[in-house]
Amino acid sequence: MLAASDTRLAANKRLVYDFWREVFEGGHMELADKYLAEGYIQHNPNVATGRAGFVEAFSKWVKPKPIEAKVKAPLVAITAEGDLVILSFVREGVDPKDASKKYTTTWFDMFRIEAGKIAEHWDPAPKS
Repeated sequence: MLAASDTRLAANKRLVYDFWREVFEGGHMELADKYLAEGYIQHNPNVATGRAGFVEAFSKWVKPKPIEAKVKAPLVAITAEGDLVILSFVREGVDPKDASKKYTTTWFDMFRIEAGKIAEHWDPAPKS
């Protein structure tokens, strides 16, 4: 999934993949400046814009743990075009009409890369 014929696209995929493993899943917020631009723009309504806003929010939810060699979430695709990288995951949810039933869907996180860092993020999260 990390391969691309264009070396820039491959580098962008690797940047996002490693950010996901080390910072998002691994909880190593001290590595955020390695991956996120200081003026990082966050489109998820539950997280403040800016690298500091990301670190503040996720420090409450994720504690540091050993960094895995691979992303643990059920990643099904990494797509890169231009300065955008999209991670697509299988996501399980509870049926809102019948809480005893579960369903699967696809979740995505999209990132814009600028000057070798993640400058912007989108996902379909509603305000909680």
